[in-house]
Order: sequence, then structure tokens, then C-alpha cells
Amino acid sequence: MRALKSVGVRVGRRLVASVPALLGVVVFTFVLMRVLPGDPAVFFASGPNAGQAEIQMIREQMGLDRPVHEQLIRYFSEIGRGQLGRSMTTGQAVVADLRERLPASLELTLVALILALGAAIPLGILAALRPNSPLDHVVRFVCSMGVCVPTFVSGLLLIYVFYVVLGIAPDPTGRIDIFAASPPDITGFLLLDFAITGDWEGWRAAAGQIILPACTMALFVLAPLARMTRASMLAVLGSDFIRTARSIGLSRWKVIVVHGLRNALLPVITITGIVFSTMLGANVLVEKVFSWPGVGSYALDALLGSDYAPVQGFVLMMALAFVVVNLLIDVLYGIADPRVNVE
Repeated sequence: MRALKSVGVRVGRRLVASVPALLGVVVFTFVLMRVLPGDPAVFFASGPNAGQAEIQMIREQMGLDRPVHEQLIRYFSEIGRGQLGRSMTTGQAVVADLRERLPASLELTLVALILALGAAIPLGILAALRPNSPLDHVVRFVCSMGVCVPTFVSGLLLIYVFYVVLGIAPDPTGRIDIFAASPPDITGFLLLDFAITGDWEGWRAAAGQIILPACTMALFVLAPLARMTRASMLAVLGSDFIRTARSIGLSRWKVIVVHGLRNALLPVITITGIVFSTMLGANVLVEKVFSWPGVGSYALDALLGSDYAPVQGFVLMMALAFVVVNLLIDVLYGIADPRVNVE
């Protein structure tokens, strides 16, 4: 009971402390969009040859005819009502667009994170068990390559190798083949919806579509996860309680996994939360390369078209996601190490 109360207090404090940061993000993004060159009214009025009356009408529709401070107050009032404006590109409410596209980005990010953790944690442990050995150098080299190669380059390389040369990957465009039937929209996550309906053929098709973009993102975040695992395991394996566990005759597996890995998890949990937030906001290039209908490509298209509302909604959503991820990290801290609950 005391542990739950401690977690609740930390979560409440984080929520209160995040309010000024969220307000700052909203104001900064709002002002930044207004100082960028170009007039969105001209863009949406069929180009620079449009008449002044048409341009003025669109400016009034977008609220650009009002002073900036009035536009900001109006935007805050919309946020208070749970609205983020309307996209001039799609003609729909930004909230509806984000709700429609967010599951695609979340599914891609979660699969990529699972793949990255599945590779990074074992690599980090192996490198920590044999520091400065050839294996350690190979792990660090692989991690460095993942960071140095941009995501769009690694994505194109994967497409070339597995789709063009080997022919074992499906057409890398979208979440599912254009000739395949989509599952009922239950959760928005195709893999989960196919599993719920028992359509395993569709599940395999969706898994085939997501594997290349997920591997592209996983390669990019492999380095920080593996390096943090290695550093944390090295620190833990040199601790007194590990030497004690070895001296009393515990098996090597139990010493490494039960005593070593569990105590090394806290820094890994921290970097995992940061990596997840970064992946969710930085997967724009991956979504564009693979024609993935997520929020990243949606925000990029809106930015190129000077469509203010979707960009502002995307940035606010990413800020909220960062806050939620940090709250989850606090809760996971208490699970991984109960001592964190002690005030």
C-alpha cells in the first residue's frame, strides 16, 4: 500500500511539473510556425497566381487575419476543448487525423523497440562479460555502424538487398499489401487486429510488411541500448554482492541473470524510455521511405505544405508522449527496484 502511494505521489508530481513544459512547447511551436517563410494562404489558394479575394478568404478560414496573440489565445481555447484545429491538406480535424495515423506509428515503433532490445541486451551482456575482447570490439563496431548510417540509407539498403536482390521481402509500401483485405478496425494495430480475428494469413502479411521498416529503426537505436547495457553490467559485475554470490557457489547463469541483470536494469529502463520517445518522433524518414501512413509522414507533409495545425498537433502529441513515457519509467523503476519507492 505504501509502495502504491509512493508511486502515486511521484506520478502526481511529474504531472504537475510537466504542465509548464507542455505550455512552453505549445507556445514555441506556435510562434515558430508563424515566423517561417511563406504564406500558407497563398499555398492553399492554388499558388501565387490566385486572386487576393481568395487568399484573404483562406486567411480568414485559418485565422491568420488576426493578431498573433489572438491566434494563440484561440489555439489554447481549442486545446482546452480537446481540439487541435483543422488540416487544410486533408480537410479533417487534426485530432481525427492523428487518431487515425497514430496506431501505425506506435505499432512500427513498438516492434522496432522489441527488436532492438532483443538484440541490444544480449550483445551488451556478452560485451560486458568479455570487456576489451574481440567480441567486445565487434559489438561496439556494429553499434557504431547503426548510429553512423542514416535511417533512410539503411532503409534503402534493406529494400535493395531483401526486396530487389533476394526477393524475399514484400513490396515495401504501406502497412499491408494493396490486394490484401484489411482486418476489422478494433485497435488500429494490424498485427493485433489480425490476431484477434484469427486471420493468421493476414497477420503474416502484415508482419512481412513491418519487418523491414522496424529493422531500419532498430538498427538506429541499437547503439545506445547496447552501450548502456554493457556499461551498467560492467558496473554491477564488479560489485561486492556479485563477488559474494560467486563465492558461495551460485551458478554462473544465476549470478549474471538473476543478480547482475536485474540490478543493471534501471539505467537500461531509463535509456529505453528516452529511445522510445525519440523513435516515435524521429521515424519521419523511415515512414517516408516505406510509405508508412504514420504521424511522422503526416507532420512532414503538413510542414512542407505550410499547414500549421497538423504540425502543432504533432509536436504537442510528442510532448505528451514524452511525459507519459517518463511516468511509465517511474512505475517500472518501482518494479525493478523496490528501494526506489522509499522516500
